[in-house]
Amino acid sequence: MATAAAASASEPEAEAPAGPQAEGEEDEVNADGSRRKVLSRAVAAATYKAAGPGCEAPEEGVSDSGGDEEDYAMASSAESSPGECEWEYDDDEEKNQLEIERLEEQLSINVFDYNCHVDLIRLLRLEGELTKVRAARQKMSEIFPLTEELWLEWLHDEINMALDGVDREQVYELFERAVKDYICPDIWLEYGQYSVGGIGQKGGLEKVRSVFERALSSVGLHMTKGLAIWEAYREFESAVVEAARLEKVHSLFRRQLAIPLYDMEATFAEYEEWSEDPIPEVVAQSYAKALQQLEKYKPYEEALLRAEAPRLAEYQAYIEFEMKGGDPARIQLIFERALVENCLVPDLWIRYSQYLDRQLKVKDLVLSVHSRAVRNCPWTVALWSRYLLAMERHGAEHQVISATFEKALSAGFIQATDYVEIWQTYLDYLRRRVDFKQDSSKELEELRSAFTRALEYLKQEVEERFSESGDPSCVIMQNWARIEARLCSNMQKARELWDSIMTKGNAKYANMWLEYYSLERAHGDTQHCRKALHRAVQCTSDYPEHVCEVLLTMERTEGTLEDWDIAVQKTETRLARVSEQRIKAAEKEAALALQEEEKAEQRKRTRAEKKALKRKKKPRGADKHKADEDEEEEEWGDDEEEQPNKRRKLENSVPPASDAQDQEAEMGLFGRSAPTDAKAPSKQERAAALKRDVPKVAHDSTKDSVTVFVSNLPYSLAEPDAKLRPLFEACGEVAEIRPIFSNRGDFRGYCYVEFKEEKSALQALGLDRKVVEGRPMFVSPCVDKSKNPDFKVFRYSTALEKHKLFISGLPFSCTKEELEELCEVHGTVKDIRLVTNRAGKPKGLAYVEYESESQASQAVIKMDGTTIRENTIKVAISNPPQRKVPEKPEARKGPAGPMVPRQMYGARGKGRTQLSLLPRALQRPGAPAPQAENGPAPKPAAPASTATEAPMMSNADFAKLLLRK
Repeated sequence: MATAAAASASEPEAEAPAGPQAEGEEDEVNADGSRRKVLSRAVAAATYKAAGPGCEAPEEGVSDSGGDEEDYAMASSAESSPGECEWEYDDDEEKNQLEIERLEEQLSINVFDYNCHVDLIRLLRLEGELTKVRAARQKMSEIFPLTEELWLEWLHDEINMALDGVDREQVYELFERAVKDYICPDIWLEYGQYSVGGIGQKGGLEKVRSVFERALSSVGLHMTKGLAIWEAYREFESAVVEAARLEKVHSLFRRQLAIPLYDMEATFAEYEEWSEDPIPEVVAQSYAKALQQLEKYKPYEEALLRAEAPRLAEYQAYIEFEMKGGDPARIQLIFERALVENCLVPDLWIRYSQYLDRQLKVKDLVLSVHSRAVRNCPWTVALWSRYLLAMERHGAEHQVISATFEKALSAGFIQATDYVEIWQTYLDYLRRRVDFKQDSSKELEELRSAFTRALEYLKQEVEERFSESGDPSCVIMQNWARIEARLCSNMQKARELWDSIMTKGNAKYANMWLEYYSLERAHGDTQHCRKALHRAVQCTSDYPEHVCEVLLTMERTEGTLEDWDIAVQKTETRLARVSEQRIKAAEKEAALALQEEEKAEQRKRTRAEKKALKRKKKPRGADKHKADEDEEEEEWGDDEEEQPNKRRKLENSVPPASDAQDQEAEMGLFGRSAPTDAKAPSKQERAAALKRDVPKVAHDSTKDSVTVFVSNLPYSLAEPDAKLRPLFEACGEVAEIRPIFSNRGDFRGYCYVEFKEEKSALQALGLDRKVVEGRPMFVSPCVDKSKNPDFKVFRYSTALEKHKLFISGLPFSCTKEELEELCEVHGTVKDIRLVTNRAGKPKGLAYVEYESESQASQAVIKMDGTTIRENTIKVAISNPPQRKVPEKPEARKGPAGPMVPRQMYGARGKGRTQLSLLPRALQRPGAPAPQAENGPAPKPAAPASTATEAPMMSNADFAKLLLRK
């Protein structure tokens, strides 16, 4: 066994002669040294196996070390003749020590860095630092639940170094801790096999049977891995020489055959071969019933085998199936199996704990699951609240509940409101402990001090971190006031609290005053009710009419004539002032709307004058066409930065054949009138002519699946085809690149790239945001927006992402590498994105994605408010605001009944002008619809509005209607 091997390996050091002084201390040092050498050699053997044949083994016994006595003896004899690999370890020892020091320093800064703990344990184990590796594992296990792999590694190391019965008991305690983190059949199997080694000790046989019985109750129902536990238990019982062993083995066979497990047929055949008597009819019936149940479970087990981790959807379907069956043991097992792979999903923990709270109600089981839940997802306030309630429900001690609450405060919640919720849960618990029949008690004083501490904590800690207290309505203070008024009959304290509530910006809300009035009405007197309503009339700004009505109602039923007159006077004065303020606000709004209309009219007149002046200067033939082009450029010039796909239907359009011939005869080849004495064209004109001579190719919508739309390219890009082709050929064979040019031959900054295969087009989408000549290139699918008006392409999530940070206030010169160096101190950084504008210039914003939500929450705590190059940055969890979706025109109807169309604007809002962007050449009546060259064909123009439609009304018209009331 491993224990004997470790003992034999340490015998040479233990028998070394000791000096006359400190003999016991010398023996202890030698024993510790022997353990370190056993651990380091075991690690060296594992490293040699991973390195392969290229590295010579130190000794044959070490290379094949399996934990038995002979291997460890050979490893001890090989100490005097180290191999080549051991010398390599010595060369790297100094490097490892430096890395260990760095990891320890990083953990002293951020103890919640999971990967840092794992790396430190690996290096300490490699160096054979027994004491330090134990301490590192202990520290990590106190903060995080360990995975099955980490526990097995720890257990194997401790088993190899266990020298006596005391060490064996420590290993037993370690096994007990390991089986509590997650349901792991391999750990239970290892536990049972290790306990067999101690069968010779006092109570060893009972210990082995106890471990195996607990393993069966925990994972014996596991359909794919439970079989190994049953077989190991049967083999042990078969080897025990007892008179009653045969009946024990019979019992195990019968119990196993009554449970649906994989490979049941082989177990039944083994039982028939082992048993000397025929199989009882009851056992055969139980076996047949289990086989039928197995067929029901197989689809869910096969779905788990086919899917990839973490298989959350498959586990949820399995849980639903088990919940319908109602077997508590099977429901608990499937929850535990799902949590092994989805331990960071708070909703799964909430559902599991809720089932245990409502159905099983077993104290030890319920509290254990709640404790594991908050260790896996400490940032989820709902889990902490449920944990506190469960502890109270099952009668936990007050000191334990208070300690758990203190841990919750240091868990690092990601929202200010989370702290309000956990404080409310704890204060509710303290309130339920108080016996309010007594005038004063220790519990009541503790409750009041907790309320005071909660208010100070929200004001100092939470508000400093989140720039808000999380309790703008002062809910905690309201609860305190109600308790003082209703349960303690202390209206004086309640009034003081409500005065404090009103001074925190709540005096303008009618509902706050009415809540105070209700409290005074129930537990105060009429005088204070009247005083509260008088103050409410003067201060309320949202619903003053309602407050005035309540005051008049009270005076009508209870007040004197003098009280009535005062109330009427105050309400009339207040309502008159409110009406006057509203009229002034409406007039101001109408004046602003009128100014906007006048400015718009002035712009229209200015543009009309310019057009008329240009028509007078160039009235004939080619000049008239040139004027049309100039007007078109003027209308489009202000929106030069607009996304090209909004205008692509109108560009490079192919005119009808007859119009093309007439235009060529009239205008000449280069868009100019062709006099006989024309000068030779310039170099720029020749370049433009070459671009216009590109053959016109109509867009084929059937090839949209193999085409991508590329935009935001530099207008100065020379030869776009030659520049872009090498980039996109890396994704697959390119059939054609169609750059878009204006009528003057200028590149418009976008093009279409057509591939031979669809998978190449999908791969090309990965080039989105790639920088081309200092500008990010946008690559999106080629979609006809006339057929898919709701199609949107946005690469990044707009929902709450708790593992991603949003950082603002960065210096524009900050690089991705500098930001990564700053962020990786707080956890493993998966991705960093610096936000830029369309020209590729930084905006001082960034998104940083961490490996887990706990790392992100810790990074927010440490980084928010720090300074980078004299810039104070703000760090928060990524939660972009919801984008406003424009209302569809068909959803609105005018006041007269028929639907009134509303101007729809693009994602960048309203342009500088409200002129039509349709070129005048396309507005001629009777002209055939142009055929799109590099985009989908445009829709036919909508019919002109009829005289029966309701006229459009401006903001000024609505303001005038309001003032006439």
